Amino acid sequence: MKKIVVLSDTHIPERAEDLPEKLYEDLQSADFILHAGDITSLDFFKGLQKKFPKLRAVQGNMDEPPLKKILPQKELITIDKVTIGLMHGWGSPRGLLDLVEKEFSKEKPDIIIFGHSHQALHVNKNGILFFNPGSPTDKVFSSANSYGVITINDKINAQIRKV
Repeated sequence: MKKIVVLSDTHIPERAEDLPEKLYEDLQSADFILHAGDITSLDFFKGLQKKFPKLRAVQGNMDEPPLKKILPQKELITIDKVTIGLMHGWGSPRGLLDLVEKEFSKEKPDIIIFGHSHQALHVNKNGILFFNPGSPTDKVFSSANSYGVITINDKINAQIRKV
């Protein structure tokens, strides 16, 4: 079994000084950590990467320019024969699901992980699991802070965890 901790929209240091302590417990036991953008600070990203070398991330629209220089806009990752598309998203939250689906229309991944809206989402559409972990540090568009955990065994199990 592989455990993937999914983050997005951490916005550190603008929205919080650090990630919630509860989240660090899951990060310690993760096989992979995927961040769907809006880390915002290159320093925070480097610190997180140093603690957790298994971290993979894409850039978000609010990331500072030096961070955008080193992170891709989207990435395709394969874990135990499961293909995962990772990107942040942009524009109105209303069309976000269609936008990320279109961005990966050629690749047809098993899972598309995205962020941007700060709203947790876990939905299957057209045979693809669309997964937005929400934000662990900002509730501007949501009633709770959250992150995600996906486990891959013989099947895919995804859950949103409130902080």
